[in-house]
Amino acid sequence: MSTATKPQVKDSYNEADLPQFEPMPWSLKEIRDALPARLFKRDTARGLRFFAVDLVMTTALWTAATYIDPYFAKAEVIEKFSPIGAEVARWASWCVYWWFQGLVFTGIWVIGHECGHGAFSENQWVNDILGFVTHTFLWTPFFSWRISHHRHHSNHASMERDEVYVPKTRSDLGIPPEKEQWEPLDWDELFGDTPIYTLYMLVRQQFLAFPAYLLWNVSGQKHYPKYTNHFDPNSVLFTKSQRGIVMISNAGIAFMIWGVWKSCQIWGAADTFKYYGLPWFLVTHWFIMITYLHHTDPVMPHYRGKEWNFQRGAAATVDRPFLGWQGRFFLHDVAHFHVIHHFFPKMPFYHGPEATDYLKAFIGEHYNFSDKPVFKALWDNYNDCQFVEDEGDVVFYRNKEGKSIRRPTDPYFVGKKSTKVE
Repeated sequence: MSTATKPQVKDSYNEADLPQFEPMPWSLKEIRDALPARLFKRDTARGLRFFAVDLVMTTALWTAATYIDPYFAKAEVIEKFSPIGAEVARWASWCVYWWFQGLVFTGIWVIGHECGHGAFSENQWVNDILGFVTHTFLWTPFFSWRISHHRHHSNHASMERDEVYVPKTRSDLGIPPEKEQWEPLDWDELFGDTPIYTLYMLVRQQFLAFPAYLLWNVSGQKHYPKYTNHFDPNSVLFTKSQRGIVMISNAGIAFMIWGVWKSCQIWGAADTFKYYGLPWFLVTHWFIMITYLHHTDPVMPHYRGKEWNFQRGAAATVDRPFLGWQGRFFLHDVAHFHVIHHFFPKMPFYHGPEATDYLKAFIGEHYNFSDKPVFKALWDNYNDCQFVEDEGDVVFYRNKEGKSIRRPTDPYFVGKKSTKVE
C-alpha cells in the first residue's frame, strides 16, 4: 500500500476536542436487577406459535409462486398485458415472492438463532432439535455456529477475543503513523477507491460474508491459524468434547447438498433456484446487514485488556428500526432490539421491546440507538469504519481520512490533550 504524502489544507479537526466517552461503570448484576424477572421466562408454546406462523407464510408463498409462470403464460393474459407487459408483470411477481420469502426465511433463521442461545425453550432438547432443523434448512451448521457465536457474545467488542467484526488496525492495513501537520498522510492515495468499486465490495460482503466466515474465518479473529473454519472438527474453534456435534452439523449440511441436488433432478435447477436458492441468498444478505449494522458504527467503542468486561461489550451495539413494520413482524424484532439481546442472550425475543425500555432507563446515554435509514447507514458505516489505532485500551473507528467522531475520556485517551480554552 502506498505511503505517499502531499500537502493538504489544514481543517478544523482536532481529535482532543471530540465528544468524550466514559466506559460504563455498572456491574451486570446491577443491570439485571433493574429488569423484572418475568422478562427472562421462556415460553415454549409462545415461541412455537411464532414458528408456526413462519411455516404457514413460507408454505403460502411457495404455493402462490407455483401459479406465477402458468398464469402469465395464458393467452388471454398475454393478450391483456401484451407479450412484453406479461413478461414484466411475471418478473415483478417473482420479485415480490423473493422479497417476502427472503424475509420469512430470515425469520426462520432467527428462530434457530434463539434456539442456539437456549432462549426459545426451557427444554434443551427442543432448542437443539428445532435449531438444528431450521439452521440446516438455511445452510448454517447449527452446533458449530452455536459454539463460535456463544464465544462472540462472551467477548463482544474485545479486540483480543471477539469472534466476528473485529476491527482492522492501522498496522493491519499498513497505514503509517500520522505525519506532522504540515505533511499529513495522503488519505486519497490510501483509501481513494471509486464509489463503484466500493459498492461492488459492499455487495460482495453482503452476499458472501457469511459463507466466507464459515469456510475461511473472514472477519474473524486474526490470530487463528490459517484455514480455520466451522466444518473441521479439529479446528481451534472447538474442544475435543465438541467434535461429535460438529460432525452432526456437517451431516446436516451434507443432507442439504443431497436435497438440493435431488431437487434439481426432479424440478430442474432453474425452479430450485427460483423457489429456494434466491430467497436463501437474501437470508445471507439480511442477517449479514443486520449484524454488521449492530456491531459496526463510528460511535461505538472497542476495548483492549482490562478495560473490557461483558457489560461494556454488550453496550457496544446499536438498535435500529430495520425495515420498519416488516422488520418487526418477519424478523421477530431481532434488529430493533439487539442491545438487550447482547446483555441477556437467553431472554426470548418477544420480551425485547419491554426489556429495552427498562435497560434504557437504567444505562441512559450508554444505550445506542440510530434511526438513520438502514441502507444509508450501511453505506456510511462501510466508508466510515475503516480501522482503529494500534494503541489504546478504548478505541473508536476511523474513516477514510483517519478521523474519528468520538474519543475516550482523558484517562483512556492516547494523544495530546485539548488546548481549547473553556
